[in-house]
Amino acid sequence: MSPRAPLPPPPPPAEIQSWPDREARLADRGRAMAELNRRLLGGTRLSVFLVWVATLQLGWGICGAGFIMLDESLDPFSGLFACFFVAFGLCAVVPAVFFLAQGVRRDRQARERLVLWAALDGDRAADARLREPVLSTVWLLISFAFCAVGLWVSLAAPAELVGPGRGGYGMVTYLMGVALGLWINGLIGATKAISHYRLAVRLVA
Repeated sequence: MSPRAPLPPPPPPAEIQSWPDREARLADRGRAMAELNRRLLGGTRLSVFLVWVATLQLGWGICGAGFIMLDESLDPFSGLFACFFVAFGLCAVVPAVFFLAQGVRRDRQARERLVLWAALDGDRAADARLREPVLSTVWLLISFAFCAVGLWVSLAAPAELVGPGRGGYGMVTYLMGVALGLWINGLIGATKAISHYRLAVRLVA
């Protein structure tokens, strides 16, 4: 299934469940949970997440160039050119923010449905495969790297790059935006990895 395809539906209410036996119920449960698990942590989901984070940073970098030019502009023409850079950068920032927020919403929906399917029955052998320790670790490491770089940008970089002859308010605005984008997306990824691993551990406990 593609990332744009609908998520597997939640299990039907108890009063209309019509599985012929427990094996059939567990088979449907396993398929739904495997697909939901892939939607949450799979390589495609990670790639899409990284692409939009990169798009956000690229767009903000173009905006930052405009901010710095505005800070240093000496005539109306330079100011107009700087405003063009900011507007052009926002053309990448706005859709990146939209699709990252949409990804968070879809992740929350997928996790809610995963919990509903998990509560339907228990299958320790199948549930043990849902831990995805490698993918969870990859998500966590990438998210930690985002947070670490964001922390450095917000604390160390301004002290080194901002000052007389090195940068002004435009540079500060750019760096704070970079740090905020990295921090927010780092926290999103880390929360996803930790919460999913905790859920998987509870299922086989």
